[in-house]
Amino acid sequence: MSAISDVAIAPPQALEPEDAARADFYALLARLFADAPDASLLAAIASAPALAPSARHVDDPAGGIAPTWDAVRAVSAAEEPETAREEFQTLFVGVGRSEVSLYASHYLGPQSGRPLAELRATLARLGLARRAESSEFEDHLSLVLETMRMLVAGDGQRPPASIDEQRAFFHRHVLPWVPDCCTAISMNSVANYYRRVAEFAQCFVALERDSFAIE
Repeated sequence: MSAISDVAIAPPQALEPEDAARADFYALLARLFADAPDASLLAAIASAPALAPSARHVDDPAGGIAPTWDAVRAVSAAEEPETAREEFQTLFVGVGRSEVSLYASHYLGPQSGRPLAELRATLARLGLARRAESSEFEDHLSLVLETMRMLVAGDGQRPPASIDEQRAFFHRHVLPWVPDCCTAISMNSVANYYRRVAEFAQCFVALERDSFAIE
């Protein structure tokens, strides 16, 4: 179940294939950063199709989207659900303190103002709100990615947001900190499965950044 709910009513709208794929990746990453993958999700990722190789230079972060996705598929095929759960708990929950924080407020310094309050204000303007049963603050990585999914795809009777609205949310609430979070995960010695997930997420965010720049 989504941790973000929409409070607006509007007619549904069909998605272009590219936007449907974007929404699917946002949804998958939101799910993986919300909780460890179970056996069925690991199997679904492992059997998912490959992506077409990018023509970008190998050193371009956005150019690694195909190989990093292949790495996620491969590690999902080999991973045991219990091992993934133990890694998730150690990395992101911990006992007293996690190895890696998944909250924007951890990465954005005082010069960024009040990230959580600003995010809540943005969600309110968009007609979105955290579900009452969700235990996470709105600046958790999974909720930020789920918000992007809803902006791209809509939800229920809510249509997709405009490209301008998607770009504005992405540049204000995703790009300033999600790459740093992914780097922190990738560099942590505990990360194995989630190193591959974080590397893919970082390439996906870079691809979104570049795509928004040319819209």
